[in-house]
Amino acid sequence: MIRVGEAAWLLDLASNAQVRAALNALAATEDAAVYDVVPGASTLLVVTQPGAAFDPDRLRELERTTRSEAAAAASTSPPHVHHVPVRYDGEDLAELARAARLSVDELVARHAAADYRVAFVGFQPGFAYLDGLPPELHAPRRASPRPRVPAGSVAIGGEWTGVYPLATPGGWNLLGTTDLVLFATDVDPPALLQPGDAVRFVPR
Repeated sequence: MIRVGEAAWLLDLASNAQVRAALNALAATEDAAVYDVVPGASTLLVVTQPGAAFDPDRLRELERTTRSEAAAAASTSPPHVHHVPVRYDGEDLAELARAARLSVDELVARHAAADYRVAFVGFQPGFAYLDGLPPELHAPRRASPRPRVPAGSVAIGGEWTGVYPLATPGGWNLLGTTDLVLFATDVDPPALLQPGDAVRFVPR
């Protein structure tokens, strides 16, 4: 565990399953001293209220116990499941299929058949990094990012897949599009996909 500033600690874990377990354990305590928690791929940042009484030894113990994969699996609650309708019409679909030595239909079938979990949210508001992409579909980010990727674009970047909630420059490989709204400021929470949620892509 690493102290970050005056009122935050970074738990260094071994997997995203352990991160989700630690996140669930912290949520269950409902400690008023905890101001925010920020999950990453294998880390969890815990931010406390400035000046609040808080014992960091609790976090050291949490880090130790959740390093067990069995403990992480046992303490992870059933996920909320989202079904994302997708038109597999992306600009990079044919190139990705050639690189994976698959037909376009085979690539689409494998991408849509996988079970995904939201590992963490970052890059832009509501952008969820989804774990569970089949290894044969892993693909490096584009050498030259596009100046504008439309909102709703479903894409692959390295070992991750995800959906761009907002139009933005981006270097991931485009598989298709969805009309599902993933981020809106007039709902609570604004981001539809939260860490630990399950995601299934449904071809249209």
